[in-house]
Amino acid sequence: MPMQDMHIVHHECGDCPIRHRAVCARCDSDELTRLEQIKYYRSYQAGQTVIWSGDRMDFVASVVTGIATLTQTMEDGRRQMVGLLLPSDFVGRPGRATAAYDVTATTDLVMCCFRKKPFEDLMQTTPHVGQRLLEMTLDELDAAREWMLLLGRKTAREKIASLLGIIARRDATLKLKAPKGALSFDLPLTREEMADYLGLTLETVSRQISALKRDGVIALEGKRHVTIPDFDRLMEEAADDSDGGFLD
Repeated sequence: MPMQDMHIVHHECGDCPIRHRAVCARCDSDELTRLEQIKYYRSYQAGQTVIWSGDRMDFVASVVTGIATLTQTMEDGRRQMVGLLLPSDFVGRPGRATAAYDVTATTDLVMCCFRKKPFEDLMQTTPHVGQRLLEMTLDELDAAREWMLLLGRKTAREKIASLLGIIARRDATLKLKAPKGALSFDLPLTREEMADYLGLTLETVSRQISALKRDGVIALEGKRHVTIPDFDRLMEEAADDSDGGFLD
């Protein structure tokens, strides 16, 4: 992407809202200093493409704030959202030259980027980075398996409740709060985007959200601000154990 299409921002590691969850979470001060030497920040406006599938990707990154989608385009032109990138999620793959999916900013997005080749070299000499990336990769694999279950077996109501649970739990974790009791957050996806991600129609998403609201499982302020009075009850609606791995 041309540089004039991006905004460059700067953050200090000590003030980073994802420091305790990101790929650098286990780094000591010396390792953070080495990461500082190869990092830079980029911000994107909502709707802006971060990278297209198949394009050369000369960086890897962590989402600092905002949300992005991973989308795949089939040969006949149909597009399918295949994943969400939430704060602290890792973008890109060391050792892979090109992007596997289209990455698009759903909301205004800030990413902490690392030049790929120096990052790959750092992984060889900084075990904490490699270990944390392995943990995150295995978590992502677990999440993908759980998502297969959601798409294949869950009802529309359970799908909506599961997605709300994913977002609520991540939001609570980033605020260093336990995901229990009453939680509130701003929903980063439109209902159209939720429908695309969950394989539902827009009408079904709207109907199920209204039903969850009517039954007291959630409360809505406007279209985006969601309050969950009882997180455990939401997890019951999602047919998930509240300690389940993929919601973490």
